[in-house]
Amino acid sequence: MKQLIDLVGSRYSCRGYQARAVEEEKLNYIMECVRLAPSAVNRQPWKFRLVRSQEGREKLQSCYQREWFNSAPMYILASVLHDEEWVRADGKPHGNIDVAIAVEHLCLAATEQGLGTCWVCNFDAQRCHEVFQMPEGEEPVVIIPIGYSASPEVPAKKRKEPQEVFSSL
Repeated sequence: MKQLIDLVGSRYSCRGYQARAVEEEKLNYIMECVRLAPSAVNRQPWKFRLVRSQEGREKLQSCYQREWFNSAPMYILASVLHDEEWVRADGKPHGNIDVAIAVEHLCLAATEQGLGTCWVCNFDAQRCHEVFQMPEGEEPVVIIPIGYSASPEVPAKKRKEPQEVFSSL
């Protein structure tokens, strides 16, 4: 089993996938990790759609039109349920934060299972809402293509130096 630092270091934004399907056991494991993710006041204000059918894939592909995106054998569409999210006393809603925590659980679990993922946030959210006939109060937040990477190499990561992002008080 990998140490967490090794797992985090090996996760990257995969932008090319093999046509090979994701095994059901791996998908179940990943989604259980998502289900166990924490959320503010344990509201779990999210919905995850596993998009595997050709029709569903085409709907998502119409919301984000990039060639590499089409290579993924499946996608997971994560939405926030605004009617269920916790709102801090100053009015700040935490639903998007909660979804982000759960999605990163997804990405790390997928990496552990030998799969690639990529956060896709720059998509047509309104179109996505329409083509998946989402109810009012549900907002698509991120699309995660998931599958076996077409490239065996993990690209080098460029990160800021610790002193640029940490401070002691």
